[in-house]
Amino acid sequence: MLKVNEYFDGKVKSIGFENEEGPVTAGVMEPGDFEFGTSSVEFMTVVSGSLTVLLPGDSEWKTYAPFETFMVPKDAKFKVKVTEQTAYKCLYK
Repeated sequence: MLKVNEYFDGKVKSIGFENEEGPVTAGVMEPGDFEFGTSSVEFMTVVSGSLTVLLPGDSEWKTYAPFETFMVPKDAKFKVKVTEQTAYKCLYK
């Protein structure tokens, strides 16, 4: 079953589903600055566009391009800056 998610007044939208990897979301972010919280370990892969991310415990922002993945630990917050519409895939472990 598909689950539709919408955050930040519709600026971030995703569709949740499960496959052989486990729970997954695929979504798109509009330009903006966002802060997300995790309830499980998340592996985020940029599909198109780019995400500039400040991960927990880091002091420097890092930009991720298509096909690059970053990991966010469970029960953490991370910040994202988006300058163009960006598609992503998020795998939850």
